[in-house]
Formats: sequence, structure tokens, C-alpha cells
Amino acid sequence: MTPARPPPVLEVADLVKDFGAFRALDGVSLRVAPGSVHAVLGENGAGKSTLVKCVMGYHRASSGRVLLDGVEVTPDSPRRAQALGIGMVYQHFTLVPNLTVAENLVVARADLPFVLDWRTEVRALEAFMARTPFRVPLDAPVRSLAAGEKQKLEILKQLYLHSRIVILDEPTSVLTPSEADDVLGRLRELACAGEISVVIITHKFREVVRFADEITVLRRGRVTGRGKVADLTPAQMAEMMVGVAPQDAPPARGPTAIGPPRMRVEALCADDELGAPALHAISFELCAGEILGIAAVAGNGQEELVEVLAGQRPATGGAVRVGDEIYAPTRAAIRRLGIRCLPEEPLTSACVAGMTVAENLAFRDFDQPPFAFAHLVSRPAILARAAAAIADYGVRTRSPETAIGELSGGNVQRVVLARELGAGAAGPAGDIRVLVAANPCMGLDFRAVGEIHDRLRAARDRGVAILLVSADLDELFALADRILVLSGGKIVHETRAPAADMAVIGERMAGHV
Repeated sequence: MTPARPPPVLEVADLVKDFGAFRALDGVSLRVAPGSVHAVLGENGAGKSTLVKCVMGYHRASSGRVLLDGVEVTPDSPRRAQALGIGMVYQHFTLVPNLTVAENLVVARADLPFVLDWRTEVRALEAFMARTPFRVPLDAPVRSLAAGEKQKLEILKQLYLHSRIVILDEPTSVLTPSEADDVLGRLRELACAGEISVVIITHKFREVVRFADEITVLRRGRVTGRGKVADLTPAQMAEMMVGVAPQDAPPARGPTAIGPPRMRVEALCADDELGAPALHAISFELCAGEILGIAAVAGNGQEELVEVLAGQRPATGGAVRVGDEIYAPTRAAIRRLGIRCLPEEPLTSACVAGMTVAENLAFRDFDQPPFAFAHLVSRPAILARAAAAIADYGVRTRSPETAIGELSGGNVQRVVLARELGAGAAGPAGDIRVLVAANPCMGLDFRAVGEIHDRLRAARDRGVAILLVSADLDELFALADRILVLSGGKIVHETRAPAADMAVIGERMAGHV
């Protein structure tokens, strides 16, 4: 693949971005050398997303400059940024599921004619595919692709649009380790060949060390460090981010032994959004004092499993038992049986963004004493409990009455954890018997990840049965006592965590038997 011209030097000079009285970026400068892989690191809320959105034209900077080869440019919209050769691959897919791969590529162009000569377009696409490092079938509907193929298609789309600078936002969060290494390795090959430059936002130090040339570190909207990756250790990068080094190894398991089965899933079946079978008669047991990990790449039935257990999707067959009772996930049953859920994307699936932190913390028990009397809600009691939860869980918010949608991802997750693990649940924390957690740390920085992992371990050691669904094998190996692999809606592998082989699990996740 040969672009029209080599990638330019991308520079950001003294960039400032204000949102009212809040300064999200405070004099940020960055330089991306041609043909390099440049990693941008920082805590959640450090300004990384705001920075790249200013470069992409989603936000207009309050002051400062963006330059290409020393010439100031004004990317005042994503389309203008694309015209300048700057493209972005987002954390969540931006593909049209019911269109084919070829159709998704063509409709992304800004220069589409009123009438398409489809045969000519297909020949051009076949020639393009022959020169690219990735292979995705042109005639395949996007909805039929695995997560890894969708991520490759997102990257192919940027190459097809002649992006010379490609920005990637957490590009490997939906990939197996081998897929992640393949994608980043091929992008690095393109960069080393001088065909593109890559800017990658990631929290995974392993990826930075292996694939990046340089880093820029942000903290609270300011640059706190930069340098060549070869000259830095992960501990030094972490100290630039937050002032502390990441934990080298997870702490030992607490003294609580794994107890009897708390939840039994029996031949459970469920359909996806299009009515196609997504779960094929899966069965497993979840025990008290155990973290049972479900390893799965996106689109293999884990979303439907979580939704069935949370009462957001009906099962089409089988049953779930909690103790000796058939579990019907009504609000009353969820409260009585002590079932809690920490879904993926909690801001959209577990919160109301426009409501306050205090109100979101109260969802489980606002109609129960001491928060309600004779159908009247006690706002002082809700605010007092929220203040205690905020302090206990280290939630960074201006006040309990701040809209939860204004918080960073890590702080939203802390609020939901506080609610689901006891601070927001009816009765004492001991009433929680089962917690279903789906990708609880996706997109979070290592300090937020460490805090959430510690909370989950503490709940397990109190005897809570935890079902942990995650595409991140590092997370499963750090937390799980036992691991199941879900692929194609079926359980295809089971192992005790101490005896688990990451390569074998990665292969099973990818559908290789």
C-alpha cells in the first residue's frame, strides 16, 4: 500500500480547551514524527480524548495551534481532518452492521458520486485489499464478522480513505492477545515503512513497550512527561501518569474458601437483537466466594448472558437457579436474592446521565427505609448516604448533586460499584450474594483498574459469588479462580485459573479448537 505522499509531522502547540469554567487542556504540546507510533497515556479524565477530538475537529480549541509539516491547519470538523489526512479509529465500532464490508468502505468516502458504478468500485476495492496488511471478505455483512475482523475493517477504512496519520482509541479492548499483537504489529510495520504515522491511546503498558516509539503523558490537562519508550520502564511511565507505580502482581487470595453453588445456569438459551440464537444451551455453576471468569471476544453471546441475568433480555430456553429457587429477574426477586449487576458501559446501561450522583446511588433502594416513609422519599437521607459512598469509594465529583454524566468513566464505575456492592443496596453489604460484572475496567487507567479489582477481591473474600465477563485475559488471570471460554454462544473450554494457559484460552476465544 503506497499513499500519495509520506505522512507529515503532526504538531500540537500550546493547546488550550475550556468548557465553561473547566479547563480540560492547559497548554498541551505534542509532536508525532513521520512514520512513528506515538502513545498518549494518562488517567481517565486527563484530557486524552479532548486532545484528539481537538485534532479531529470535534472540538474547537480555545487557543493553541495544530500544524502539519510546520503549517498551521484548522481541522474544524472530522471531515476537514480527514481531508487533511488525519483519521481516527474509535473504541466502539462505527460500522453499519447490515451493510457489507465493501459497502461500509465506499459509504465512508466524502467524494461519492450521485450514481455508483459498482463493478468499478469492487475492482478498485479488490486492488486495494491486495495491497493492505489485513484481509476481510468484501462481500461479508459486517454483522457476521468477529470483533477482530471488525477492528481490522475500521483500520482498513482509514487506509482506504488515505489517512496518513491514524489515531487509535483503545484499539485492542475487543481483541484477544494474539489478535492485538497482530493488529498493532502490522500497523507498526506500515509506520516503519514510512507509509503512515500512528497515535495510540492505550492503558496497556505491554502494548506501549512493544509497539510504540515515543510517549506523551497527560495529567489533569497538562503534559507531565514525554520521551522515547526505549529509555523508559513501565514504572516510570506510571509515575508520570499518577505518581505511583502499578502493582507487579495481584495479592494472594483471602482466607475464605470457595463455598457451595450459589447460582446454577442450566441449558440456557437466548436470541440476539435480530432473533438469531446467541446462547446455545450453556450450563455452569457459580459458587460462593468464587470469581468465575467468562473469557469471550465481543459478539459471542456474553452480552446476551449478562442481559438475561440482569433481567434485560428474556431467555428462550433453560433456567437459572439461585439456591433452590428458579430465578425470575424481577426487581423484587433481585432484591430478595441479593443479585447485583455491573454492566459494560455503565453510563448507558446502569445510570441515568442527567440525574445526580446521589440519585443514581439510590436506584436500588430509594423506596425502602430509611430513604422512604409512606411513599415519601427522604432527600436528606439519600444525600447523606451518597456523601458517605463518595468518600468511601473515592469518587471525584464536585458534589453528590452533580449529574453523573459529567463524571469520567472511572468515576462513573466507582459510583455503580458503590451502589452494587453495598453502599447503594438495600440492607447491609452482606445481603449481596451474586455479582455479575461485565468488562468492569474497559477503557480505565491502571489506578482505577487497581481500585476496582481490589473491591471485587474484597467482595469475593466476603463470600460473594462473582461472575466476571471480560475480553481482557490479563484481568481474568489477575482475578478469576476458574475460567470458562465462551465462543459462538457455547462454552468451549474450562480450566482452573492457576493451571490456565493464556495461549490456549486466546485460541479458544478466537474459535480455534
